[in-house]
Amino acid sequence: MDEWLASIWALANATPCPAEVLPEAGFTHQLGMYHLSNAYVRFEPEGLAPFYGYWQPAPSGPAPLVVHVPGYGAEISAHPEIVAHGHNVLHISPLGYCTPDGPDLPKQRNGEWPVLPDTILTDGREGYRHWLANCAMAINWALAREETLDERVSFFGTSQGGGGSLLLGSLFAERGARCVASDVPYLTDFRGAVASGKPGGYTMFADLLPSVPDPAAAWRTAGLIDTLSHVHRLDLPVLLTAGGPDETCPPHTIETLFAMLPGTRSYTFLKDVGHRYTAEFIPLVQAWLRLYA
Repeated sequence: MDEWLASIWALANATPCPAEVLPEAGFTHQLGMYHLSNAYVRFEPEGLAPFYGYWQPAPSGPAPLVVHVPGYGAEISAHPEIVAHGHNVLHISPLGYCTPDGPDLPKQRNGEWPVLPDTILTDGREGYRHWLANCAMAINWALAREETLDERVSFFGTSQGGGGSLLLGSLFAERGARCVASDVPYLTDFRGAVASGKPGGYTMFADLLPSVPDPAAAWRTAGLIDTLSHVHRLDLPVLLTAGGPDETCPPHTIETLFAMLPGTRSYTFLKDVGHRYTAEFIPLVQAWLRLYA
């Protein structure tokens, strides 16, 4: 797994990736509202598909960078409440799945974004490897800006965004990562979810296993993106939430991760909250960032 992360870091830093801050779009398909000073950013990595970010600078700087990544729906979102607390916020939509004009639906297969099966079917050479490399390219762009403090980056998100935030915390360990806030995280405890007989969000992976030539290799590849494999690199403050009736990312998977984390950690069990962007998460993120970002 460490070698896999090293390959992602090498790819991100060896790939030319011009970035263009797009003209203000006013009211947009994705956001439905106008946010002063915010802008879409188009990234064009050489040899890979273009992808987008949404840049939300702090009112004054230089300020810490906070990175948000999307759930499996690939949605683009704004976070003015985080910006108001004095942070630069960069939302990243990797792999070009979502654009300022909405989702790029031709990139879907069978009505789903293919990042997870692409990871498994290529033994980790594509899929989340490119997803994380896109994130690193965009983060490096943001960290190089004059309004951003050097080597001071934190991560947050929900579902895939929660799991992706943990993977980015691992990737940026000793590269300026300050803290992670992970809401009902996906990509956590594949084996526990499948073994429970109710795989929920891991059904896509479970359904792949009978069709792959080497199921053991598929399990090893899943280990690359399973946050449990990254706990030795996550010795930084980590906040986790879980929803009681959440069948997509069951609480037992998140509790397994929490028990393994080596550093400062917080776990909030939301008894009546299902799998969704949780309103409860935002004030928790704000407090976590005030403490550690």
